[in-house]
Amino acid sequence: RFICIYPAYLNNKKTIAEGRRIPVDKAVENPTSTEIQDVCAAVGLNVLIEKNKLYPREWNRDMQYRGRVRIQLKQEDGNPCLPQFPTRKSVMLYAAETIPKLKTRTQKMAGSDQNLQPGEGGKKGKGKKKK
Repeated sequence: RFICIYPAYLNNKKTIAEGRRIPVDKAVENPTSTEIQDVCAAVGLNVLIEKNKLYPREWNRDMQYRGRVRIQLKQEDGNPCLPQFPTRKSVMLYAAETIPKLKTRTQKMAGSDQNLQPGEGGKKGKGKKKK
């Protein structure tokens, strides 16, 4: 038994009408399908990623918003694969809680401050041309 999780389910930029399935305060800013896959595979869930699938309510067709993660929640006999994840919602909340702690997320935050250097920018004092 595999369930599907689209990144839109965990995105705090989306409304419930646009597909978010968890509370805004627990949601993540623009998660990707690979981040969801990494988090779920690290905890021991059986995970498949489908890169070219697109969430039906997603109007933006960029590669950043593509992808679907399929996770095996239950075994053939109906028992949960991992007892700490009995439901689909428990998996989504765990993923949303863990994604901000990923190395790729923490490095992006630290790296963005270093790229800003004072004195660089466009031309200043550009006015009208004289005739």
